[in-house]
Amino acid sequence: MTNNNPIGLFDSGIGGTSIWSAIHELLPHEDTIYLADSKNAPYGQKSKEEIIALSIKNTEFLLHQNCKIIVVACNTATTNAIKELRAKYDIPFIGIEPAIKPAAINSQKHVIGILATQGTLNSELFHQTAEKFQDTKIIEQIGHGLVPLIENGGINSPEMNELLHLYLQPMIAANIDYLVLGCSHYPYLIPQIQKILPKDIKIIDSGEAVARQTKNILLEKAGLHAENHLAKTTFYTNADPKVLSEILENKYPVIVNDF
Repeated sequence: MTNNNPIGLFDSGIGGTSIWSAIHELLPHEDTIYLADSKNAPYGQKSKEEIIALSIKNTEFLLHQNCKIIVVACNTATTNAIKELRAKYDIPFIGIEPAIKPAAINSQKHVIGILATQGTLNSELFHQTAEKFQDTKIIEQIGHGLVPLIENGGINSPEMNELLHLYLQPMIAANIDYLVLGCSHYPYLIPQIQKILPKDIKIIDSGEAVARQTKNILLEKAGLHAENHLAKTTFYTNADPKVLSEILENKYPVIVNDF
């Protein structure tokens, strides 16, 4: 791999574009290829074996595009499959874990909430991370139905508002001071979440940390593109491209490909 090869990213759908945005902002001269596996979303309800198989399929596609590094822009895929991906392929992988550590370290009340998929909350990696913070009470909530609503363009729908109230009220009652968004789709819900949460509860996600780690690993392993390079971004989806295009504010073409 050379420093001129693209960065590859994949997610179960459109949510990982929140991670892509953070990477593109930090590394504006890097070519990127984004894969939205929306046909198989959400991953959170699938078995570990299914998630690994889908992650391998996505990785193979990105490797055929000569990506120099692959960002698993999906919490569920990271927590269930990244160990297998790293063992199988000789290429750097960047994963996404719920930002429990910064939330737990900075929490004054020692009570934090995490909104995530079932696949993430049930994973071994999540439990290993959570166990490191025994002095912090972690209120876990599965975000049933949130990803399908986002994938279908229902971010601002009454159904979304109803579900968010249902999931967040118990956390408010438990007196959390940090809410961790444990799914790359969920940052798109921050405006609605802020309307529900008291002002003193801080919301935290993984985007900026993943972007910094991507830059660090590139500098160590493959190098960065020249700073005079005009970056090229390619988005692929195996479903209706409409919602992905809208999330990207129609600034980039979306290619439909049944990968």
